[in-house]
Amino acid sequence: MACDWRRHVRQVPDFPRPGVLFYDLMPVLAHPDARDALVCDLVKAVGPWQPQVVAAPEARAFLLAAAVADRLSCGLLALRKPGKLPPPRVAQSYALEYGQETLEAPAWIALRGQRVVAIDDVLATGGTAQAVFSLIGRLGGHVVGGAFAIEIAALRGRAQLPDVAVKALWSVGGPEGL
Repeated sequence: MACDWRRHVRQVPDFPRPGVLFYDLMPVLAHPDARDALVCDLVKAVGPWQPQVVAAPEARAFLLAAAVADRLSCGLLALRKPGKLPPPRVAQSYALEYGQETLEAPAWIALRGQRVVAIDDVLATGGTAQAVFSLIGRLGGHVVGGAFAIEIAALRGRAQLPDVAVKALWSVGGPEGL
């Protein structure tokens, strides 16, 4: 019997600020059967796109993307927070629901038209995904899609990504979700 990874997602009220309901995937990652089920679902979602590279923003998404890249035998591009990569690097700033953030990629990475899929744990307002897609494009890659474990539908992040195929494994509602 398959494991339902969604049962292991922890909902944390009032984090990172009052009024926000945070969906925590760390318990999924800690449970071997749940983690495997989530990775299998992601592989099924993105496999048809035939990616050559899987890209992910820091940090939880690294764990998911590495497993997906391994199972699909493709490359992995880990996009880091500022100060984590040696120069040269390219940076992309973006707005979050509760602040501003920046992602960086090694400038020497040349994706040269490779098919790249972005993977992240949560799609909320779409700001992180837009930054990831922008960095992929600046490195010469072709974004073929974005896959997310959880989508907070009420925040309409998908609408911010009109030119990219988006797949979410679990859509949750409520404007309070994050």
